[in-house]
Amino acid sequence: QVQLVESGGGLVQPGGSLRLSCSASGDTFRTHVMGWFRQAPGKEREFVAAISWGGSSTIYANSVKGRFTISRDNAKNTVYLQMNNLVPEDTAVYYCAAGAPGVMRIATTRSEYNYWGQGTQVTVSS
Repeated sequence: QVQLVESGGGLVQPGGSLRLSCSASGDTFRTHVMGWFRQAPGKEREFVAAISWGGSSTIYANSVKGRFTISRDNAKNTVYLQMNNLVPEDTAVYYCAAGAPGVMRIATTRSEYNYWGQGTQVTVSS
């Protein structure tokens, strides 16, 4: 069982930056594909970014490509989402997710992630 706790959300002006962190419990972190999703009010939860076990492979949604960077530190059981050049459309609750242990596929769909954090609010507004 993996427990995930996000932090780092908040209010930021358009064009600003935020760095989200997701801390994981347990000793299997390095064998989980990790992902970030977001859900805006009235919308479905959508894929943002994902990263492989060792961090060498990443995938991004087209809407955030070139602005967001996902990374991980397996020694700290933590995955990060650096968000730059934020726009109001990035406003959402951001969720950290972990795939099943031992599965290497870097998934972009919600159903392929087994563990979820509680979410952290990101609001982009002037």
